[in-house]
Amino acid sequence: MAPHYDWLIRHATLHDGSGAAPVIATLAVADGHIAAIARDDELDAATVVHEIDATGLVLAPGFIDVHTHDDTNVIRQPEMLPKLSQGITTVIVGNCGISASPVRLKGEPPDPMNLLGNAGHFIYPRFADYRAAVDAAQPAVNVAALVGHTALRQNQMDRLDRVATASEIAAMRAELADALEHGALGLSTGLAYASAIGASTEEVKQLAAELDAHGALYTTHLRTEFDGIVDAITEAIDIGTHARAPVIVSHLKCAGAGNWGRSTEVLGTLDAAAAHHPVGCDCYPYAASSSTLDLKQVTADFAITITWSTPHPEMAGRDLADIAADWGMPLPETAARLQPAGAVYHGMDETDVRRILAHPLTMVGSDGLPNDPLPHPRLWGAFPRVLGHYSRDAGLLPLATAIHKMTGLSARRFGLAGRGLLRVGHWADLTLFDPATVRDNASFTAPVAAASGILGVWVNGALAYHQGKPTDTRSGRFLPRETDLRATFNLQPQEDHHE
Repeated sequence: MAPHYDWLIRHATLHDGSGAAPVIATLAVADGHIAAIARDDELDAATVVHEIDATGLVLAPGFIDVHTHDDTNVIRQPEMLPKLSQGITTVIVGNCGISASPVRLKGEPPDPMNLLGNAGHFIYPRFADYRAAVDAAQPAVNVAALVGHTALRQNQMDRLDRVATASEIAAMRAELADALEHGALGLSTGLAYASAIGASTEEVKQLAAELDAHGALYTTHLRTEFDGIVDAITEAIDIGTHARAPVIVSHLKCAGAGNWGRSTEVLGTLDAAAAHHPVGCDCYPYAASSSTLDLKQVTADFAITITWSTPHPEMAGRDLADIAADWGMPLPETAARLQPAGAVYHGMDETDVRRILAHPLTMVGSDGLPNDPLPHPRLWGAFPRVLGHYSRDAGLLPLATAIHKMTGLSARRFGLAGRGLLRVGHWADLTLFDPATVRDNASFTAPVAAASGILGVWVNGALAYHQGKPTDTRSGRFLPRETDLRATFNLQPQEDHHE
C-alpha cells in the first residue's frame, strides 16, 4: 500500500539544523511529524494531499526564539504574527526574571514585569493555570516557559529592594518546584533590575538548587552588562554549578561606551567556564538594546530613544537628548520626569555584536517587546536579519551555522525533544525561505514590518504562514519540559540541596 502524506516539499535545499552541509531532497509530512526525507523519485508512489516545489529554496527546522517576552501575548494575541512571519515556530517565555506565572499581584506589576502587560494580564497564580491558558488559546506557535525569579519575589516579599529571608526563599522554592513539576523549563533571573538587584548570590543559589531535582536549567539577565560583566558571568556560573544546572546567559552584550571592545575577554570567560560546566548564551543581531527607561543607564555617550512614557506618551519616538533640550533639563531629570517609560539604548559596538553572534556558544534570540508601542525592530526582524544581513550579505557566518544557532543548538540547550532538527519522527516544525531574498524590513523608525523571503512556516505539521500571510490555522501548543538536562550534559544530581 502506498504511503499517504499530508505534505510533500520537493527539491528543497535541506539545512537540517545540525550545522552540517545541506542536501537536495524531498521531505514528507504526515500526522504532524516528518514522515520521510528522500530523493524525489523515492516518494513518487505516495498519495499526497499538498505538494510544494521548493527548487532553489531552503527548508530548515522551524526557528526557536529562545529569548522572548511573549508570555501574555501568546494568549491575548495568539496569531503571533511578529514571530510567525520570521519563520519562528517556538517561543520561550519567562526570561529576565519576569514571567506571567506563577504570579499574584498586590497592585500594578513592578518594573520590569510591566513589560509583559498591565495588572489585568497577570491572572495565573499557579504555573498550571498558565499552561492551561496557553493550550486553550491555541497560539500559532509552540510555547515553552521559564519561571521568573522576580515574579516569585513579588509573590512572597513585602518589598523588593532587599535580600529575601529564609522563609521567603523556602516559599519561593516551593512555588518553583510546583512549576517545574507542571512542565516549566527552569528558572530565570534579571539581577540587573531594581526589583531583583537586592537579591544576594546566596538567595539565588538556594532557590536555584531546586533545579537539580528536576534536571532543569538556569538562565540569567546578568547582574550587570557594563563594567562588572566578567564578575557577573562568574556569579552566574557559580549559581549554575551549585544547582547542577546548565547556564544560559541572556542577550550577551558589552553595554556602555566604556565597555566597547571587551567581547573577546567576555567570550573567553564563557569559554573557560564551558570547559567544566554546560554554558551557553543568546544574542540579538543589533547594536542597540531595549527595556524600561533605567536611570542608571542614562548617559550622553550614545543615543537613547524613548519608546513609550506613561506621563508623556507624546514623546514616544523622540531621543532623550532632544526632549531634555526642549525642556531645558539635564538628562537624568528628564528621564525621571518621563518614567515609567521604555527606551532603546544605542549602547553597543558593532564589532562586539558580530563577535558574539558568530561565537559557537551563541544562540539567536529576539528579546522583542511585543507590548511596546514603538518596539525595537528585533521584535519583527531578528531572525531574517541574521540570515540575510549577517550571513548572506556580510559573510559573518555560513548559512548552515546561522540556522544551527536558531534550531538544533537551541533545542538541545533547552531540552526541546523532537524539535530543532530535520529528522524522521521529529515534529514537523518547518521554515521554507528564499536564501537570495530573505531579509529584515523592520527599522528603528518603522519597526512593525514583516520580513521578506519567508515563504512557508509549518507548526506541528500544519501550514501556518504562506507567501507573506498567516493562514487560518493555529496549531501551536504548550511544550512541557520532557528532557532531563542532567543526562544531556552529564550532570550528576546531588543528593540534597536543602540548607
